[in-house]
Amino acid sequence: MATRPGRDLTTGPIARTLLLFALPTLGSSVLQSLNGSINAVWVGQFLGEAALAATANANLVMFLMFAAVFGFGMAATILIGQSFGAHDVDGARRVMGTTTGMIAVSATLVAMAGYLWSPALLHLLSTPPEVFELALAYLRVMFVALPFSMIVVLLTMGLRGSGDSMTPLWFMILAAVIDVALNPVLILGLGPAPEMGIQGAATASLIANIVSLVALVAYIYARDLPLRLRGREIGYLLPTPALMGTIVRKGVPMGLQMLVVSVSALAMIGLVNREGAAVTAAYGAANQLWTYIQMPAMALGAAVSAMAAQNIGANRWDRVGQVTRAGVAINIAMTGGAVLLLLAIDRQALSLFLGNDGHAMAVGRHMNLIVSWGFILFGITAVLSAVVRANGAVMVPLIILIIAFFPVRLGIASMFQPRIGADAIWWSYNAGAIATLIMTVAYYRFGKWRELRMMPQTDPVEAEEMVLSCAEPAGRDQPAG
Repeated sequence: MATRPGRDLTTGPIARTLLLFALPTLGSSVLQSLNGSINAVWVGQFLGEAALAATANANLVMFLMFAAVFGFGMAATILIGQSFGAHDVDGARRVMGTTTGMIAVSATLVAMAGYLWSPALLHLLSTPPEVFELALAYLRVMFVALPFSMIVVLLTMGLRGSGDSMTPLWFMILAAVIDVALNPVLILGLGPAPEMGIQGAATASLIANIVSLVALVAYIYARDLPLRLRGREIGYLLPTPALMGTIVRKGVPMGLQMLVVSVSALAMIGLVNREGAAVTAAYGAANQLWTYIQMPAMALGAAVSAMAAQNIGANRWDRVGQVTRAGVAINIAMTGGAVLLLLAIDRQALSLFLGNDGHAMAVGRHMNLIVSWGFILFGITAVLSAVVRANGAVMVPLIILIIAFFPVRLGIASMFQPRIGADAIWWSYNAGAIATLIMTVAYYRFGKWRELRMMPQTDPVEAEEMVLSCAEPAGRDQPAG
């Protein structure tokens, strides 16, 4: 399994480096979605609709849990990227240690509380009585898995900050293969395995995350990757107040962005449900396809954030602008290509979910024709937001998202739905995308985000001396420890 221990993103051709860095992240996102879809098929086929509904209720709770770690992981990724750009490997390790310690302790406490309070959480979601016990059994095992899965996510995000996007892909493949393979074995009790029913589906995820975490940590140390901690560096796992404060201040707004998206999605479903079962079914099918259309933009956003952070850390602001332009151009090509492909095969793609329902099929194709083009604008926004976040600007992007999703998107949908029906909902997506893009471009061009600092600037002479004193014969910027 050949991989690179990290990559200096402050030198070399920008567009090619950005594309090669983003593709493994895109592969990880596609694989994660396919993993979830396949596991849903296992549960639905072997245990029925009630079990599938139970996992949907439980997974909503878990999504909310992951919103927090996503924000902290993004903050850590940016800080690690800036440290690598400044050739401050020890600083990157301090960030990784502090964030890992924070997540390990908080995730364990949340897992214990969640296990005990799972019934209350499911009641809060108004889980139907017929699926309550199934959802409870599934959710409790998922809470046990929570600390392992959160640390895996954190480590993969940290590795991307160091310029390594291939290692996360390999271990995502490992986890997905184990999860998909173990689901039917543990659900049905194949071979020597016990028959666990819906708990088997959750236990498969638990085992996959534990194996992936142990293997990833072993690999990091075996390859002596830059973020490993040795000797006195183990003490970095005890969070330092200054770093922890920065990670919390920057991470919470980024985690809140996921919550804003979730709340908006729930409100939109409420509007869609008013149009009847066929429209709701078409919307659900189209959403499955839209998930994949958005993946290139999300992968590019992660890649741009890491690349911009390294160049900001190196004080290479000339390259930051070039990264932005390259990211926008690549997004237009990749997301535009995905949109064209969807529109070319939308009937076949929608039929996977809608079967022979002619009315739902017509509605689905109609909404695809209206909505899908807006994802190109979404991708441009994702790139610009990633650049400003790379310098610690997190509050303005959150405010922009709130305005675009609620007063604009939901406001237009609610106002015009009584007059033009479901079309008001579909056009509101594009209105939200346009509003988000206009505000983000304005902030990128005229905002003061370039003046922010997430960490002290490293003196270039000190940085060079540190690198020379710590370099190994192979030239890697990492102490032998």
